[in-house]
Amino acid sequence: MATRVSFASSTGPRLAGLVDEPEGEVRGWGVFVHGFTLGKDSPAAARVSKQLAREGIGMLRFDALGLVDSEGEWGRGSFTVKVADTKQAVAFMAERGTPASLLVGHSWGGAAAIAAASDGAPVSAVASLAAPVDPGHAEHQYDALVDRVLDDGEAEWRVGGKTLKLTREFVEDVRRAEFRDRIDRLRQPLLVMHSPTDNTVGVGNASEIFQRARHPRSFVALEGADHLLTAPGQAKRAARLISAWCDPYLA
Repeated sequence: MATRVSFASSTGPRLAGLVDEPEGEVRGWGVFVHGFTLGKDSPAAARVSKQLAREGIGMLRFDALGLVDSEGEWGRGSFTVKVADTKQAVAFMAERGTPASLLVGHSWGGAAAIAAASDGAPVSAVASLAAPVDPGHAEHQYDALVDRVLDDGEAEWRVGGKTLKLTREFVEDVRRAEFRDRIDRLRQPLLVMHSPTDNTVGVGNASEIFQRARHPRSFVALEGADHLLTAPGQAKRAARLISAWCDPYLA
């Protein structure tokens, strides 16, 4: 069962989310952070969260600023805003009476989850799925528009069947994101998960994240998985691995 919720973003507009309620004994709670332009109903977000809920870990998954059911403009976001909104989501779970012990992030959301924990989000453990070591990796998705955006201040970007507004502030913020320093500062246990055959974000990204992270740290190779975890069973397997790994860290 999923409960619809909303909470204020770090910049004001309200973000829409779903809490996949835990089944059976409640082991703990967490927050899932979706990828770049995806959303709370993307395969990785929905399937991983639902499987964790089946295993007793309730999960909040939410749409980023300006995506799907959330208010605001996506282009007014950035990596900085993504991290701040992740912290807002953790704070919302605490206010709700279901404090999150676990942060799980997919792709760009994996980097945001690590950064949010490093920046003080009060969670006990972090798991990343197919995360880049540099948030600027996302620029290859809109590189044909960058010069126009920098010259004109903004441009429309067609991606995934939707039109988003890309702004100069967004591009510049992503370029100056200091993510590696945040990995160095991370104090929570970290699980790094990545497919060796990921053609979108190469497995070398996982290697550097893992090497920079402090102990306790773990790495799991998701053999045969694609970047979006769309094939049958991939997201479910990832969730089961996260569930087993995070058990000592759940409140």
